[in-house]
Amino acid sequence: MDLADARALWDPEPGWLNTASYGLPPATAWDELQRALEVWRHGSESWEPWGESTERARRAFARLVQVQPSRVAVGGTVSELLGLVAASLPDRARVVVPDVEFTSNLFPWLVHQDRGVQVVTVPTDRLLDEITPGTTLVATSLVQSSTGEIADLDDVVAAAREVDALVVVDGSQAVGWLPVDASQVDAFACVGYKWLMSPRGSAFLALSQRLQERLRPINAGWYAGADVHTSYYGPPLRLAADARRFDVSPAWFSWVGTAPALELLEQVGIEQVRAHDVALADRFRAGLGLPPAGSAIVSTTVPDAAAKLERAGIRAATRAGALRASFHLYSTEADVDAALDALVG
Repeated sequence: MDLADARALWDPEPGWLNTASYGLPPATAWDELQRALEVWRHGSESWEPWGESTERARRAFARLVQVQPSRVAVGGTVSELLGLVAASLPDRARVVVPDVEFTSNLFPWLVHQDRGVQVVTVPTDRLLDEITPGTTLVATSLVQSSTGEIADLDDVVAAAREVDALVVVDGSQAVGWLPVDASQVDAFACVGYKWLMSPRGSAFLALSQRLQERLRPINAGWYAGADVHTSYYGPPLRLAADARRFDVSPAWFSWVGTAPALELLEQVGIEQVRAHDVALADRFRAGLGLPPAGSAIVSTTVPDAAAKLERAGIRAATRAGALRASFHLYSTEADVDAALDALVG
């Protein structure tokens, strides 16, 4: 799909530079969700089409991150899904995490400290140095939430493989604008409500085969069944043979809005999305006297930034004491220039 045609599917108020907090839905997702809500309101149809939205979204996500759908489990949040992985760690495991990591990829490991799990937090530029013999797992974001820094995932994976450590990645600030290959890591988690522009309540976990074999499906219910429609009542345990056995029963309407948003991203193409997003981010960086960085997220310190942007009607965020602006499909050069006028005049 041509980028200009795709951009016509959004209707943002000018000045939304905060996709790193939540993304705005395209008309295709909004309209499909409204139709489902009307059905719910009147009870005019059964729920099965809403369940199929979950499967559509699973397949679309798998294509976006270059894995088979059989490797993808669905849930509601990253921390919930990574909690499955954390629960599988042996006592006294050693986990290495960047010290700026968003806590959805930190707290799941820290809660196991009472059984001797050691969580080592280090600056991102020292992460590789800490992946030493005895390391059980390395957890990092592909793109850091507070800074927009992009991890060199190839180097992280190579260092982890040297010591037979698992690699767990939070892709929540990457999938939707950055090309991703999740097949090289053991666990790749991502929420839908940011760059995938979905309702809050949908999340994905792509798992390697070796990690699938280690995990216990502790949240298993009917939706984790080999056949969900014959898993409503009674024993025996009959879970799916693939990553679906780790599924959490889906919040239907979140997934109704997720499937068309992901399918639209596929139609546009992630390379085209990245080129648009990064061009705007680098335009913003240039206006602030900063060099290009290749990320859709810009983090910088500008005096009174929050107040200046608020007065100008620009919606961005403050993270770790710095201004964070983020740019996506519906962002425009006019948005960038309005923010620069507010910040530097």
